[in-house]
Amino acid sequence: MNDNHPADHGPTRAVTVADVLALPVLAAGQPQVVTGVPHLGRPVRWVHITELTDPASFLKGGELVLTTGMPLPEDVAGVRRYVDELADIEAAALVIELVRRYHRPPDALVDACRLRGLPLVTLARDVNFLEVTQVVHALLLGNQADAMRRTQRIHEAFTALTLRGAGPEDVVRAAAEMCGRTVVLENLVHQALICEPSGGTVEEALTGWEQRSRATGADDHTATCGPAGWLTAPVEYQGERWGRVVMLPPLTDGPAFGPEDITVLERTAMALTVARLIHPTPWERTAHRNALRDLVDQRHRSAEDAHARCAALGLPTDRSRFVATLVDLRTGRGETEPETRLFQELRTAGIPALVGELAPGRLGILLALRPSQPWRPIVERLCSTALSLAPQAVVSVGSEITDLSDTARSFREAARVAEATPPGQPLPPDRSFHELSDIGLHRLLYALREDTRIQEYTERQLGRLIDHDTQHGTDLLTTLRHYLDAAGNKTTAARRGGLSRETMYQRLRTIERLLACDLESGEQRTELHAALTALDVLRAH
Repeated sequence: MNDNHPADHGPTRAVTVADVLALPVLAAGQPQVVTGVPHLGRPVRWVHITELTDPASFLKGGELVLTTGMPLPEDVAGVRRYVDELADIEAAALVIELVRRYHRPPDALVDACRLRGLPLVTLARDVNFLEVTQVVHALLLGNQADAMRRTQRIHEAFTALTLRGAGPEDVVRAAAEMCGRTVVLENLVHQALICEPSGGTVEEALTGWEQRSRATGADDHTATCGPAGWLTAPVEYQGERWGRVVMLPPLTDGPAFGPEDITVLERTAMALTVARLIHPTPWERTAHRNALRDLVDQRHRSAEDAHARCAALGLPTDRSRFVATLVDLRTGRGETEPETRLFQELRTAGIPALVGELAPGRLGILLALRPSQPWRPIVERLCSTALSLAPQAVVSVGSEITDLSDTARSFREAARVAEATPPGQPLPPDRSFHELSDIGLHRLLYALREDTRIQEYTERQLGRLIDHDTQHGTDLLTTLRHYLDAAGNKTTAARRGGLSRETMYQRLRTIERLLACDLESGEQRTELHAALTALDVLRAH
């Protein structure tokens, strides 16, 4: 914990064993008082975690002793000696976790604690002892009832976040809401991965982020750093650092960071560590996904906010050309390997881009291009990687854009191309991806195949002819197809159908009668051709 704590403002009621057991951080372990109920009003001076067989030699009295039970002696005499030593130095209580070694408290331990009047508390569920010490010590050192209540609410909120497995976005958002300050999570190369602005905009918080962040320097502990007076805390686990969380000072003159801000930021760092351990997706991947989804869904408050956020993620927004690419894996489920491989492929090639999953089985890629840099070779390289991972994948590309604000349009075009690409659709001879110019009538109708208006149109145009073939065993639909494919040339149509000219004329008259149409009309032939194409699509899919 940071050494900054509220100053004393007079005596306050001592924190008791009962108070500590009521804290959410311990309540989560389902504590049960086995012995010493009358002594739960004992004041707690400190919390001590121990796995020693003789912990009393390190205590001064008034400590709440936390143990997993691993050091308890096997013999009854050893257990009595263990309890006697704690009672002799006036330990406040003994808390034992029934998770690893024991699943019920040993009889010898219960008897010894009852004999000496030492409160014995069991925990049925695993509890982070370090978190217990931090929560309780914050209460003890604060020495103010109001500070204790506020700190407890902070710890309670973060404990609740941790217990429900909150992700990093939830943690950062909660921190910003608690302290009313802008909070940012960055990685080791000073890219802002998550930003929750408070009292300002994303643009104000993130503009020039990397340069400003590097100017603050680094600190191994929670500290106020740099010329801008940022409050920072490292996010790390067992010596491995993943980044840091930053609390920005107010844009206008306001109070400096107080003890509660420090507590919030430290708890934020701890909660982010837990989130990193339980959520395997790298923060960078999540940040890219969220940024892409916000661009596609146009959820940014302003174009300036979008530029600042993308720039803080390392995308050169000052470049004049962007291209949206979609990779449909056609698996129907989310997969992490293609996303990771495509990101690595672009990073290896030195091509700035945002890469992220937009929906299960669909990856989005926003390429940032130099003014003279061709995008087709880059997309071909992505196609090669994508198809090696998922041979059935479909890669589609939207129009090249010059303004980041048009990203949604480019992705929307790429999505339309993907939706108009049936399974097994042959690739163009000169490339491995699809684009808008590839969409003809057949693929357009394929994209609209689930629209009931297309289905109704097809049935209205051809339904009577199909019914006639079904009832009479004829094949007038094929005759109509030959005629339309021959652009109304009856001789060519008869030859393709293996019919005499007279038979062809007779069948065409029957078709005209059944459909109440004039096959000499170019407009009506076009309508029937579109209906036949739609019928083929509907029957095939």
